[in-house]
Amino acid sequence: MKNYFDLSGQVALVTGASTGLGVQMAHALANQGANIVCLARRKEMVDENAAQIEKEYGVKAIGVKCDITDTAMVEAAVDEALEKMGRIDILINNAGTGAVAPAEDITDEQFMNEINIDLAGTFKFARAVAKKAMIPAGYGRVINISSMYGMVGNKIAPSSPYHAAKGGVINLTRALAAEWGEKGITVNAICPGYFETPLTKETLDSEFFQNYARTMIPMARYGKEGELDTAAIFLASPASSYVNGLICPVDGGYTAM
Repeated sequence: MKNYFDLSGQVALVTGASTGLGVQMAHALANQGANIVCLARRKEMVDENAAQIEKEYGVKAIGVKCDITDTAMVEAAVDEALEKMGRIDILINNAGTGAVAPAEDITDEQFMNEINIDLAGTFKFARAVAKKAMIPAGYGRVINISSMYGMVGNKIAPSSPYHAAKGGVINLTRALAAEWGEKGITVNAICPGYFETPLTKETLDSEFFQNYARTMIPMARYGKEGELDTAAIFLASPASSYVNGLICPVDGGYTAM
């Protein structure tokens, strides 16, 4: 029987893999046999997550410290990953941030910080991994984590810089998919909706949000832990070789309305 989603022997680099969705996706890919590079700014956390992944799934996992806004650090981190793992087959650009404030009060610094992390950081990692690992190998899976807020506006939490940056990630995904497709590299984006993480759980469980969810989300609830994993596994799979430039909302139907 064929396992379409077997990632044995492949190496996946996941940015923003210190907490939340990044850690969940790293575990999901390791569960399919991938060796994992956990990358984030907090070294002790990525080391801890890598050790847990090795213990739980019997794959090789390492932690790498990197600030994705720093080009020199990005280049050095990719070099370190290649030196220790030998290859990078899958890149999940997950690291991100989110400033919430009325648009008229957003400072230039807040706006540019959002662009630098969510959009420029995504590009810097895609560029470095493609150039050093994927183009030479003639193979790669780049998965950019955008947001349903990259596709639509919202009335619950004003965050115009986040919308702008994540919208940029969506069209960056299309541009890279068009450019790198013939090199054996697919580039796709996942657009998560509201998901439970340690940082969001309290807000999502509030009466205010529960009422909002019943009105605005067709499934009338937020996403649970693990419900993003299958989209990442699908797009990371060698079997998804003709899926390129896909913008995939995982949002309970929020953007369908």
